[in-house]
Amino acid sequence: MTASILVTRKWPAEVEALLAGRFGAALNDADVPMTAAALGDAMARHDVICPTVTDRITADMLDRPDRRVRLLCNYGAGVDHIDLDACRRNGVTVTNTPDVLTDATAEIAILLMLMAARRADEGARELREGRWTGWRPTHMIGTQLAGKTLGLIGFGRIAQATAHKARALGMDIVYHSRRRADPAIEQALEARFEAELGGLLAAADMVSLHMPGGAATERFIGAAELAAMRPTAILINTARGSVVDEGALARALHAGTIAAAGLDVFVGEPVIAPALLDAPNLVMLPHLGSATREARAAMGMRALANLDAWLAEDEPADRVA
Repeated sequence: MTASILVTRKWPAEVEALLAGRFGAALNDADVPMTAAALGDAMARHDVICPTVTDRITADMLDRPDRRVRLLCNYGAGVDHIDLDACRRNGVTVTNTPDVLTDATAEIAILLMLMAARRADEGARELREGRWTGWRPTHMIGTQLAGKTLGLIGFGRIAQATAHKARALGMDIVYHSRRRADPAIEQALEARFEAELGGLLAAADMVSLHMPGGAATERFIGAAELAAMRPTAILINTARGSVVDEGALARALHAGTIAAAGLDVFVGEPVIAPALLDAPNLVMLPHLGSATREARAAMGMRALANLDAWLAEDEPADRVA
């Protein structure tokens, strides 16, 4: 099967070379996000669109009478930016790229924990601004991760990888999820299942979010959940910005309801809510979860494998709709 293919953002060079050389794919060399109007028009011009999390694929685009697209070959594991119901209704296949970004994202979760617990961002700013006056016993005291309890909300691949890395740092693991993990996984990670969200929030020194985005998890962590956490606790989010009520989080940080937070994802990316910018004890990263050379290249190759299978009229390994 031959197809017209559009890649919406710049991908790693080695993957783009294959896409252009083998398929003549249209690339976004300028790496400028496509507007909704441009994406909608692309639906009528291409058989395959390779979107990313920055591309919101809506029902209006997919329901167009002149729609041509038949495959959305997503670059990334999360697909909450794509209306999957509209895809199914219109017979549009959707694939993603799981597994290959697991360790990279888990590393960012651990990094945010360390930065927030040890006040690393605050210390770096003090140095750069010339305010450091030298070592002293009571200067910038944080908390260590060893001996603390990490509470994971969601227990998929990334959460389990985070648990594995946290165990190496001497942390205890408790998790809450819609489904309990296999006992062998619990045993390997020495992880305890907590059926009630409130029980996890009360028990954890660090709460790390690993659920998918979408309507079912929107503002999953709000004022009530933050109030249920320990005042010494730290909230970490590497999942989706939508799962946290950012206003409630900012108020909780100002009030000292929780000690600190670390965020890699935001509701209005790339615009950050002013309330967050003013919040104390908040570490922020610009959505770096999968940002390693290894992970980003592997994501592209995984997307390419899904594309190859679809073009060969086989079932893509990572089909989600």
